[in-house]
Amino acid sequence: MEQTRYEAGTEQLKQVDGIGGENVIRSLEDVAPDLGRYIIEFAFGDIYPRKGLTLQEREMITITSLLTSGGCEPQLEVHINGSLNVGISPKKIIETFIQCIPYVGFPRVLNAVFVAKKVFSERQIVLH
Repeated sequence: MEQTRYEAGTEQLKQVDGIGGENVIRSLEDVAPDLGRYIIEFAFGDIYPRKGLTLQEREMITITSLLTSGGCEPQLEVHINGSLNVGISPKKIIETFIQCIPYVGFPRVLNAVFVAKKVFSERQIVLH
């Protein structure tokens, strides 16, 4: 039996974002349940499983996009956790953010680094 987009997206969401992703979807249930369904079906059911990029590459693109957009710190927190969940090292996450300085500036990079610091602390990850 073939999986629905929702079923495939739910599995992908759990693999990448774990409890953080589930919490986002759950937080939308009483205000915008369709938005949660769109996230699961489109982002995680259609986009994430595409061939051509690994999950690590997809998460690096995601955290970089969120950093450059600015004002996306809650989503950045979920995807920094997702990056760690798919095997991206904390040092590589920070290096990815540092690479963005010439293109988006210090303030957005600092915001992202402080979100990463919070995530690393919660996960008891020490860089130095």
